[in-house]
Amino acid sequence: MSLRILVVDASLTLREMLRQTLTEAGFTVTLAEDGLDALDRLADAPPDLVLTELALPRLDGLGLLAAIRSGSVAPFVPIVVLTADCTATAQDRARAAGASGMIIKPFDEAALVESLRRFAAG
Repeated sequence: MSLRILVVDASLTLREMLRQTLTEAGFTVTLAEDGLDALDRLADAPPDLVLTELALPRLDGLGLLAAIRSGSVAPFVPIVVLTADCTATAQDRARAAGASGMIIKPFDEAALVESLRRFAAG
């Protein structure tokens, strides 16, 4: 059975690139354009891992992290933040909100796939 990944990013181009990369790597991918969309999709089919950007409309990545961690649907799902903000402050805020890890943009696609497999394995 393939790992189910929920990808959350405001950029349609990046969402589609991630869908292609992750699907080719054998993952089952669901896309969401913002935090509220992600919560709806999470309720429909809880994933094995969430990959989210921090800068999202309607409900940002930190709000999404908090909602998932305090919810009942998938509070222990690994959540990996994908961001261009590589500052220690951003990393600290993401970890404090419940992120399992961070991947900094730009990223190598093969390294991304390997990292997601490791995070999903626990």
